[in-house]
Amino acid sequence: MKTRAAVLREMGLPAPYAVSRPLQIDTIDLAPPGPGELLVKVTAAGLCHSDLSVIDGTRPRVMPMALGHEAAATVVECGAGVSGYQPGDAVVFSFVPACGHCQPCATGRAALCEPGAKANVAGTLLSGARRLKFPNGGVEINHHLGVSGFAEYAVVAAASAVKIRPGLAPEIAALFGCAVLTGVGAVVNTARVTPGSTVAVFGLGGVGLAALLGARAAGAGTIVAIDLLDSKLELAKSLGATHVINAKTSADVVAAIREATHGGAEFSFESVGNERVLQQAYAATARGGTTVTMGLPHPSKQFTIPAVSLTVEERTVKGSYMGSAVPSRDIPRFVAMYDAGLLPVDRLLTHRLRLEDINEGFDVLARGEAVRQVLVF
Repeated sequence: MKTRAAVLREMGLPAPYAVSRPLQIDTIDLAPPGPGELLVKVTAAGLCHSDLSVIDGTRPRVMPMALGHEAAATVVECGAGVSGYQPGDAVVFSFVPACGHCQPCATGRAALCEPGAKANVAGTLLSGARRLKFPNGGVEINHHLGVSGFAEYAVVAAASAVKIRPGLAPEIAALFGCAVLTGVGAVVNTARVTPGSTVAVFGLGGVGLAALLGARAAGAGTIVAIDLLDSKLELAKSLGATHVINAKTSADVVAAIREATHGGAEFSFESVGNERVLQQAYAATARGGTTVTMGLPHPSKQFTIPAVSLTVEERTVKGSYMGSAVPSRDIPRFVAMYDAGLLPVDRLLTHRLRLEDINEGFDVLARGEAVRQVLVF
């Protein structure tokens, strides 16, 4: 069948993207689902910094690639051997397909699934296959993190899909696939924030604000939000931040956090993907505290800390990929928390876009003027 999709042929084209147009809206060929796969109609897809990192080349991927990894959809057709899904089911995607059999999966660490990671690097589905091609027997197109959600239709591994309750607005549902899964997951799974604790969140994009929501839901007593934009700091205050710091105008961000938390945050979260910001987050963490990074810096960047502090201050530094989540467990429970009013995820949605507006949307994202923009199909 045919589908329209946003295809990236070349990384590193210069901004503004409304002019260079790195993403082309192409009508491409979509093969039927193979064994263990689903054909889905995409209903909404969010624009994330992880997509932008592929566009600007800081997160290198194989080209050409149909982008998009944070999305919601409706099942259209099930491939051979698929159980637990049927046409009409509403699903949200996990950007790491979990095989369920490798050592990480077997120990409850689905975000680190080894076959899933291998497939994502190769630009294939979990099976190793590609289901996308340019028309008329053209070149194969790589899948982005097993999803390629900037498209009207997609074929995905059933292991990349999580069924959710019917009736959840697609533009809200899509956010649970990355921003919420990563940010809230980092708080409840990776760091295990405790009631009454002190928290600092560096970077208030979709992931950072989701971490803030998670910290509030976990009962954190002091939540310090740090960003460069006053508009995002105002939003953070309305979502539960007790203190806000503009990193552009503050004379000493670390000192300001230490003052607000009476000596340093017990839990610091970095969502910017910048090694200098990560060093600030570490410096702002209290003795005995935990620094968690959710950002994705360029692979060449290095993070340096005083080695002795790990011992004499009993510090912990943790990476959190996909919120250390088990998506089949966490996406439904985070949706239930949203339904209960504990995670006002809808407040993260700032723009609704058409597929044709996607390059302009990434300009807005690159300027920091949006929390989450969502394509609605």
